[in-house]
Amino acid sequence: MKDIFSCANCGNQACRSASSDIYPNFCLTRKLSREKTESITQKVKKSPKLKKIALVSAEIEGQFYGKFCRVEETIEFIRRIGAKKVGIATCMGLIAETKLLGKIFEKNGIEFYAVCCKVGAVDKSEIGVPNENKLNRGAGHESMCNPVMQAELLNEQGVDINIIMGLCVGHDMLFSMHSKAPVTTLIVKDRVLCHNPVGALYTSNTIYSRFK
Repeated sequence: MKDIFSCANCGNQACRSASSDIYPNFCLTRKLSREKTESITQKVKKSPKLKKIALVSAEIEGQFYGKFCRVEETIEFIRRIGAKKVGIATCMGLIAETKLLGKIFEKNGIEFYAVCCKVGAVDKSEIGVPNENKLNRGAGHESMCNPVMQAELLNEQGVDINIIMGLCVGHDMLFSMHSKAPVTTLIVKDRVLCHNPVGALYTSNTIYSRFK
């Protein structure tokens, strides 16, 4: 199979400053037509929603890069975007962290509404999960994670943005697919690495060498 190169293969990062003289041959920026680039730029410029998110994101990056932690950046984003109500889609295993985030939001005058992943208490067997794939191996009721329900309930609340707090891989996709509001992630689920998945990449030459 012929190798297909992408940005992951680039060592130049010439697109940071439009240095076209050092674009590698496979560079996506180099291959993009002027028409394609302009159409996407115009799409952002002509959409008030997209433009505001893009501008506020750039403001926060430019003013607080390396100064604010992710929680502080999120609070600043909420303020600058003018969000009146924030939704939180939380893993039940991270309720303590969600409660703490809620206290921080309250202190900063941010209205929020949280929905946990087990909402509805629907047994996993209802969607065809066999007993051997349950944590309790079928020893009684085991509620499934219900990200679609989380999204629907937060949609009903009329939230302006949603924050994911540790939803499982895949469940976060289902939530994002059904959320009417823009979605950002504050915590990425990784039970082994204290919710710090990049740790596996940083230790890929040592304890996680099996990845390579």
